[in-house]
Amino acid sequence: MSEQQSRSDDEERRRRREDTERFAGAKDADLPSREVTEGPDKAPHRAMFRAMGFDDEDLSSPIVGVPNPAADITPCNVHLDDVADAALDGIDAAGGMPIEFGTITISDAISMGTEGMKASLISREVIADSVELVSFGERMDALVTVAGCDKNLPGMMMAAIRTDLPSVFLYGGSIMPGQHDGRDVTIVQVFEGVGTYAQGDMDADELDELERHACPGAGSCGGMFTANTMASLSEALGLAPLGSASPPAEDEERYAVAARAGELAMDCIANDRRPSDILSRESFENAIAAQTAMGGSTNAVLHLLALAAEADVDLSIEDFDEISRRTPKIANLQPGGSRVMNDLHEIGGVPVVLRRLLEADLLHGDAMTVTGRTLAEEIAELEASGALPDDEDIEADFLYTVDDPKEEEGAIKILDGNLAPDGSVLKVTGDDEFYHEGPARVFENEEDAMEYVQSGEIESDDVIVIRNEGPRGGPGMREMLGVTAAVVGAGHEDDVALLTDGRFSGGTRGPMIGHVAPEAAVGGPIGLIEDGDHVTVDIPERDLTVDLSEEELAERREAWEAPEPPYEGGILAKYGRDFASAAEGAVTNPRLTRD
Repeated sequence: MSEQQSRSDDEERRRRREDTERFAGAKDADLPSREVTEGPDKAPHRAMFRAMGFDDEDLSSPIVGVPNPAADITPCNVHLDDVADAALDGIDAAGGMPIEFGTITISDAISMGTEGMKASLISREVIADSVELVSFGERMDALVTVAGCDKNLPGMMMAAIRTDLPSVFLYGGSIMPGQHDGRDVTIVQVFEGVGTYAQGDMDADELDELERHACPGAGSCGGMFTANTMASLSEALGLAPLGSASPPAEDEERYAVAARAGELAMDCIANDRRPSDILSRESFENAIAAQTAMGGSTNAVLHLLALAAEADVDLSIEDFDEISRRTPKIANLQPGGSRVMNDLHEIGGVPVVLRRLLEADLLHGDAMTVTGRTLAEEIAELEASGALPDDEDIEADFLYTVDDPKEEEGAIKILDGNLAPDGSVLKVTGDDEFYHEGPARVFENEEDAMEYVQSGEIESDDVIVIRNEGPRGGPGMREMLGVTAAVVGAGHEDDVALLTDGRFSGGTRGPMIGHVAPEAAVGGPIGLIEDGDHVTVDIPERDLTVDLSEEELAERREAWEAPEPPYEGGILAKYGRDFASAAEGAVTNPRLTRD
């Protein structure tokens, strides 16, 4: 090789090295976004980013995705653009390149009682799928997942787990309570008002006034319903910083939480802190303990099972009952009580509950959180900063101590027996010793049951059975707040039971048993019972049975024919085909459902 050729090759290597250094900036070589932002061959990719206003400093920074389900469909999500903007600012201030992208939402309250409610649980899967897809396709380095309405929350957390990118969960916050007749009200009182009106115990003018005042602004439904339950559990799981769940949707503190989430995402990148570093069997046990102590939604059983499956953490439906038996209920919030999320926020938020459980050795204090500190260390940090008041200074008639609880056991009960061999779920909002027996009133769908309740034919001791509403049979496992609220509104909160292979809103109260598995559509016993069969609900014994012998059930099973799928094509047919049992979280991820 000639000296001139050697000098030419050296010059070419020097030029390439300088170009590489120029395009590399300060980015970590292991970040996925390097694949679309660095090197001469990525000039076309950078040109696309520049068209959107990103500059050299942005392109040398980690890309943090901010999936945002903002929509005018529901007050839970109508304000999320503002929340996401605060998170974007936090990312930018901490040296990241924030990229916002959209995904869907379904308003459970608006679809409730209609065929459209079949879309609700499916939306959890679509959200998880879409966020995973964009994060994978666009080579994101981290996520700040924003959520408002019920299925947004588990959907976003599932996506974070699947991608295993450094992630921070960000809740949009709760609506403030409305005021009616001198008391705090939420959307649940409106649903119950429908039943009261149907019975003739409320006139049209009062129902109209209730409707107009129940929801005064933006934010998720105010009680310890599904959205607030899952937001609270995001703290107990460690996927969101402590204290982030309770600030109201339209409070300035909510935007400070959002900005902090953006900054924290950059810290997670810097320390390579991922959901797989945070989630463990212990963190899920912490979440279940918090759920049962706070009287959280039955939907959390379904969602925690799904999250655990995504995280490859061994969790079963029986674990909920075991943990509930040893964890007292210490918060008395709606729907069982009278207070809402904002009341909890005013005394220190979810960390107040977690601290009481931790001090009673009912939580794993060494479980990791998204901040890189353990749960116990986070609580100590909040105390040291003054963000968490001393326990002896907290006065609240809706919060109890572990030594003197509202109930000796947690609110979640798992019932089995010959009607639910794979389990069923009940949230106790009344008598912990509830026992009920009576004749089955069997309905093949929610609409027929609702007609029965509103007709005035409902009788004390009835056991209303709604079937073919499970994950596959519905498909989509509709929530039944319309029916359950109508039963309560009709004055039958304590003397009528309801069971279904569907599920309930977090706002449901009374002896309502959901998630009955196996579901009717796959041959479960709930599909075999007939009008007049004698059904027993025994909470202390965790028993859900029909007075039929195994031989009688076998004869009926032999004669049973599987129903035709209710939809032949489209998304409901696709997800109806793919759903696993409610006892397994009703997941659709093929890795989790293959035989």
